[in-house]
Amino acid sequence: MQKFSALYAEFIGTFAMVFCGTAAMAVNETTGAVAHEGVAITWGLIVMVMIYAFGEQSGAHFNPAVTVSFALANRFAWKKVPRYVFTQTLGAIAASMAVKALLPESEVIGATIPSISHMSAFWLELLLSFFLMLVILHISTGSKEIGPVAGVAVGSVILLEAMFAGPLTNASMNPVRSLGPALIGNHWEPIWIYLTAPFIGMALAVGIFKVFVPSQNGH
Repeated sequence: MQKFSALYAEFIGTFAMVFCGTAAMAVNETTGAVAHEGVAITWGLIVMVMIYAFGEQSGAHFNPAVTVSFALANRFAWKKVPRYVFTQTLGAIAASMAVKALLPESEVIGATIPSISHMSAFWLELLLSFFLMLVILHISTGSKEIGPVAGVAVGSVILLEAMFAGPLTNASMNPVRSLGPALIGNHWEPIWIYLTAPFIGMALAVGIFKVFVPSQNGH
């Protein structure tokens, strides 16, 4: 039962995150009412709230790159990774279907489409993901983003990175956050950036963390 509780948390948390964030982008696209700053704040707040809601149940990963990175850091069992990633993917796709159904006038539905060159976008997404995972590793307990500061810290990093990098790459840092809108809205170019950079950036964060904070490894 505990396994299903964790998967329920990952599905709802990922759904809520992708739905609220991309819906804010879609509303801004169609009405201009939210503005870039509002979109960034929406992403930060929904992640913060979902961490506090589901951190105890599943660890509040909501991101395959985070799940894999926790496994690389020996904080999460590799056998659990496939079902977490599958559940996160379903949550993101369902969220994009909901946004498309509710806001059919939106052409982009929150897809991650860079305004800079593809290679620049790749390196920026890698750096954004690196910084995000480094913060997560330092404030999390094992594979769980819990505690009084976890939600605020992670939500703040996402808000900050979305604020300055949103106009450049849409600051995804999450493969399924990009996959959902790409699949439902048929915006595939350049999806490779968002399916690779978060994994690489977060894996690098784990490597750096293991070198400089060895005392916390595997706890």
